[in-house]
Amino acid sequence: MTTDDPIIEINDAAVTYDGGETFVLDHVSMSIERGEILGIVGESGSGKSMFADSMLDAIPDPGRLSGEILYHRDDGTTVDVLELSDDERREFRWEEVSMVFQGAMSSFNPTMKIGGHFRETLKAHDADVTSGMEFARELLSDLYLDPERVLTSYPHELSGGMQQRALIALSLVLEPEVLVMDEPTAALDLLMQRSILTLLEDLQEKYDLTMVFITHDLPLVAELADRMAVMYAFQLIEVGDREQLIGNSGHPYTRALLNATPDIEAPLEEMRPIEGQSPAPVNVPQGCSFAPRCPLATDECRAEDPASTQLEAGHAVACHHAEDARDEIALHFDRSEEFVPVSGGGGS
Repeated sequence: MTTDDPIIEINDAAVTYDGGETFVLDHVSMSIERGEILGIVGESGSGKSMFADSMLDAIPDPGRLSGEILYHRDDGTTVDVLELSDDERREFRWEEVSMVFQGAMSSFNPTMKIGGHFRETLKAHDADVTSGMEFARELLSDLYLDPERVLTSYPHELSGGMQQRALIALSLVLEPEVLVMDEPTAALDLLMQRSILTLLEDLQEKYDLTMVFITHDLPLVAELADRMAVMYAFQLIEVGDREQLIGNSGHPYTRALLNATPDIEAPLEEMRPIEGQSPAPVNVPQGCSFAPRCPLATDECRAEDPASTQLEAGHAVACHHAEDARDEIALHFDRSEEFVPVSGGGGS
């Protein structure tokens, strides 16, 4: 899918192992709009993290990334991320696009105070340390942290929520245009998740950020995102505005995922898990990868991988029976009302 003002274009991106025989990202293409919050959702093992790593050309060996990743700067120039030198790539990953990983504790050096992480990052990128540390204090304050306490603390002296917010501040200290977050709140309790979502919305508006939020938790991303993309078996299967995916999704998997999500308005008997499990990279079925779990699957589905087609403007679905899915797989909440999920499981 293309957008009016893309900041990142991903064209036919694939990540393979075993000499190209095993796909963990299977020819994904999409554009990310400048200034939007894009949510990427799917079950564990669906390829979400590979999608995130691909944007930064950060696939761990022995994986191989192919395709095209284009980054469009504000000045009108375009960077081909896969053609960057090692030094250019290092600068790109912090100064243009930055990432927040799951589990802040594993991202910090336990022997170094938080302030040392900020100073080390600034020095590594030849940034002015004095002004950079002032900006770090501003970012920490934006995230409702006491800058002096946090900067003089070791990671273990902070709670999990404080560590994660400090990591978000660190990821923004070099003022990148794009912030990619890979399951950033997975280890946090429900109240802290909600708090961080609110803070992220404030940061996005204040600093004019583009955000890509990766999670298995559909209710969580539904609260935050302007646009959502659903992944299954290493492919993007549905992309659209939040309202399109929540209220009028066309892929049987998306609709099943919504029905598997705890909803405070729905009777308990209407909430059901998705039967079966997503395929492993070495065992992806022929044809549509969701066919073994899909109640609408036909011989066509089992034989032919569906192409992505437009259902409405800005809403694309990779399914042979998208219109049938809307008619035959009812959503167990009133589409005229706000989707009111209970986060914490995401149906995975």
